[in-house]
Amino acid sequence: MSNNSIQAHGCSEYRALSRRSFLKSSAAAAMIASAPAWVPRVAYAASSDSDRDIVVSIYLRGGADGLTFCAPHGDADYYVQRPGLAVPPPDSSDPNRLTDLDGFFGLPPAMAPLLPVYQAGHLAFVHACGLTSTTRSHFDAQRFMEVGQVGAGASDGWLGRHLATVSPLDGASVLRGVTFDTAMALTMVGAPLSLPINDPESFGILGTSSTRDDRAGRLGQMYDHDDVLNVVADNTMATISLLETIDFAGYTPAGGASYPASQFGEALKATAALIRANVGVEAVHVNKGGWDTHASQGVLTGTMASLMDDLAIGLLALHADMEASGNLARLVVVVLTEFGRVVAENGSLGTDHGHGGAMIVMGGGVVGGQVMRHWPGLATEQLFAQRDLAITIDYRDILAEIVDKRLSNPNLAAVFPGYSPTYRGIVV
Repeated sequence: MSNNSIQAHGCSEYRALSRRSFLKSSAAAAMIASAPAWVPRVAYAASSDSDRDIVVSIYLRGGADGLTFCAPHGDADYYVQRPGLAVPPPDSSDPNRLTDLDGFFGLPPAMAPLLPVYQAGHLAFVHACGLTSTTRSHFDAQRFMEVGQVGAGASDGWLGRHLATVSPLDGASVLRGVTFDTAMALTMVGAPLSLPINDPESFGILGTSSTRDDRAGRLGQMYDHDDVLNVVADNTMATISLLETIDFAGYTPAGGASYPASQFGEALKATAALIRANVGVEAVHVNKGGWDTHASQGVLTGTMASLMDDLAIGLLALHADMEASGNLARLVVVVLTEFGRVVAENGSLGTDHGHGGAMIVMGGGVVGGQVMRHWPGLATEQLFAQRDLAITIDYRDILAEIVDKRLSNPNLAAVFPGYSPTYRGIVV
């Protein structure tokens, strides 16, 4: 279920980053023996707190082009800067154009399936936002964003710190957080009772029923001498038992929702199954790679359109599933990316690493039906370093408001150390 795909035209730095991620994830089978970094280093209360949302964090790895997936057709300089890549302005008689959202921004055809969710007030975009660091490195930008500190050397993630500083939704739960991938996302590192799960249908100890039981017993005996690893082993075995009670393969989405037949779609469907099973999971992280569109980005077809289509159909299905099953009111989804793209298209009809970008927030408690922004403009003299969309909203303002208002965690100094957020009114 890994979603860290890269396309052939991705930059060399991103290919190297993905190779490092693969090498790290290849050792995931030995996670117990290696005392993984995701073992929490803080104590937390074993009580429970059911009055908060379940959060789904989606990371668009590679630097998604927010100027395409939520395009500013009301800024004339958008068309000046991108003569070959700008999505044509809205025209209600032509579906191969932007669908207007608010008179200034619009959705390209591949993102248009989300229009009903936006109109229902359950989805919002946040534009001209992001990481205030000036780095154009995928590796650094992803790390800074996931730990919630610019330039910091922290080894745990913002979502991991959230779970480590708040009582569990269910005090009896053995699984609070999941990364649907081969390795724990940095976003989730430090979270108690959390695991990376690449495929929930096959997660566990391989073998026949008798050999699995034997191996499980031996696994427990191996770590009796080490208190920390013994706890990890016990939690892992309890998680295996828990997942075996959920029929992921036979899961039927509510409300006729149809998830895309992709790794991303499967991850969201598994997320929905966990939420509806009410097993105490309160945070899920999903990666969707491939957004490093340096060449042949496309407008109505091509790489970018395919990526957006998968994203939009996946989010639409999750929304429909959660709404029909009565779970939308306790769900908040946040979609991030490490940076946007350069405003002007390049000579290969792609876009290079930029600065400001866009986020998506979805859920029952979201103040949707808006594109939140303090728009800086796209004229060259208005751009950051005369090339990039300027950042006017720090991404942590959005996350902090979600953590406080929807996740009922006021410990923002611990979740986002050194940062004092400004609430923007993205959730109630």
